[in-house]
Amino acid sequence: MNRNDPQFMAQKIRTQYMEKTPSELDALRELDAKVKRPANVFAYIFGSISAIVMGAGMSLVMTDIGATLGIASALVPGIVIGALGLGMALLTYPMYKKILDRRKEKYGAEILALSDKIMNK
Repeated sequence: MNRNDPQFMAQKIRTQYMEKTPSELDALRELDAKVKRPANVFAYIFGSISAIVMGAGMSLVMTDIGATLGIASALVPGIVIGALGLGMALLTYPMYKKILDRRKEKYGAEILALSDKIMNK
């Protein structure tokens, strides 16, 4: 069927107005998202914060912001803050994996049962 065909266009518009009945596949997708979403949100937020902390340390070392803030020698505090941010960034993935593994353990049986039910139809 051609995309410019009037029947195709009518069907496409018609499906937008039809009531959708939730299926088992929709439930499986929602459950999968329920498992992954907390780990992803944590990783994005914690990773962003760690990048900002590391950038603040780098800014102290490489610019004269330290003098503006009244820090006589900003090299050592900048290195410490940058290393802290780097350490946080390095911990992001293991913490993400741990959160994801715990969520998979919690919801794994339910996901497997539902996927088996869908595949055996």
